[in-house]
Amino acid sequence: MSPVLVVTGGSRGIGAATALLAAQRGYAVAVNYRKDGKAAGQVVEQIVQGGGRAIALAADVAVEKEVVAMFAETDRLLGKVTALANNAGIVGLRSRVEDLSAERIQRMLAVNVTGSFLCAREAVRRMSKRNGGAGGAIVNVSSGAARLGSPGDYVDYAASKGAIDTFTLGLAREVGGEGIRVNAVRPGVIRTEIHAASGDPARVERIAAATPLLRAGEAEEVARTILWLLSDEASFVTGAILDVTGGR
Repeated sequence: MSPVLVVTGGSRGIGAATALLAAQRGYAVAVNYRKDGKAAGQVVEQIVQGGGRAIALAADVAVEKEVVAMFAETDRLLGKVTALANNAGIVGLRSRVEDLSAERIQRMLAVNVTGSFLCAREAVRRMSKRNGGAGGAIVNVSSGAARLGSPGDYVDYAASKGAIDTFTLGLAREVGGEGIRVNAVRPGVIRTEIHAASGDPARVERIAAATPLLRAGEAEEVARTILWLLSDEASFVTGAILDVTGGR
């Protein structure tokens, strides 16, 4: 049987690139999306046309019952989940902390932190040898913002990704003896649509010039790192947080 990967936030950007590359490497892929079913369907279509197996599944990762249903449907249609790319996340418009609303902060933490916990929980329940599983791997998508704090831009987003770093370390140590490896990637400035969502579409090129490599990264470069961490080539790697930031 093919390994089965759930990619949250898989309809675009890093998630879509991860889903497509995973399919090329033999994974059956569940492409999660919240709103853009058309984009998720296009990712699935590309995979199927290439001879792979994939499904698109709608779920808001911040809603527990939707996460539970998504994993159950993946089990039913593709087989038991063996890998998770915890990629779904949101960012808000540029803002100082003094101007943030409680509603925005709560939604940011619900998607970026609670959502990652819920998806990892469902994956562990299936993968853990303690629960009769065969083991597996989880890669959480953090951000270089966790190290930099993003002052004047989105400190709330940066803080949510700092939580993902700590979550990665704790979960890796909790389930390592149960056959599950847990790692994270911290992308830097990557050419994706998330920057437009922050209200600053020119941000990519402006910040890219300050990286040692003098350019922005591509979603495919992050996807390759995620797939390496999921693969047997990283069999002795757990609790690692790998920067994919161009040196920034």
